Amino acid sequence: MKNTILIIYCILIVMGSILNAQSSKPIKNNLKMANPKERMNYVHFHGAPTKGKILMVASSPTVSKQTGWPIGFWAAELTHPMRVFQEAGFEIELVSTEGGKLEMDGYSNPTDASGYSAHDIISLGYIQKPEFKKMLENTKKLADVSHNDYAAIFLVGGQGPMYTFRGNKDLEKLFVSFYEAGKPSAAVCHSTTLLLEAKKSNGELLVKGKTWTGFADAEEEFADQAVGMKIQPYRIETEARKLEGTSFKVSAPFSSYAIQDGNLITGQQQNSGAAAAEMVVDLLNQ
Repeated sequence: MKNTILIIYCILIVMGSILNAQSSKPIKNNLKMANPKERMNYVHFHGAPTKGKILMVASSPTVSKQTGWPIGFWAAELTHPMRVFQEAGFEIELVSTEGGKLEMDGYSNPTDASGYSAHDIISLGYIQKPEFKKMLENTKKLADVSHNDYAAIFLVGGQGPMYTFRGNKDLEKLFVSFYEAGKPSAAVCHSTTLLLEAKKSNGELLVKGKTWTGFADAEEEFADQAVGMKIQPYRIETEARKLEGTSFKVSAPFSSYAIQDGNLITGQQQNSGAAAAEMVVDLLNQ
């Protein structure tokens, strides 16, 4: 079965490379930027001064009730945005839902025996760095951080968020605090499940009046057929389209697609993380 998945995924890689150029232009509304005084200088991996600190949030390890697989975060949805942020001069702090050691989804690991993500040279580079390994070994709990210490927030996707993000009141509160402070607030792939329920301080859904994206039903269907079972307990696109007063859009399956609506930034799937991160950087550099 893993060989079948690998063949299908190789097709998707080709599709993604062709379709990446088709990403829509960001939807831009008025944005109240974070106070420039909050953009303190920090030190990233190599000790160079940076423009500020970006908070990235990943799922702690758990087990899928659908498949029985151990699940966590998707490697490319951490490493590809991280690369964008660091090259732009920002430091990263990684936290998780429960704190402690993190585990990437097996198929997202470029060294996995399946070869599913063997093409992901960015993640391959990161996992060989001692400082990156150390980062994954001992993360803070998301409940132990405040938006006051960061310039932006970025939610990392993967299979874990479908269980650990949706309905997580601590994460909803944290994400909304960034959003209501006018700071770039981003989520990609399955991490956008948080937006199905996250509410602003006035009680309205954060996505009310917003245009956003997340993992598409067509992509879920493709993945289900590839492994011969239903992988996820629900589908984000299906649930998002039940919400009133919001606009959920998707592009071609597995293409790079990200949307910016005000200071809310969302990416469709693992091929969209860098595009979403670039939007975050653009806002921070204004």
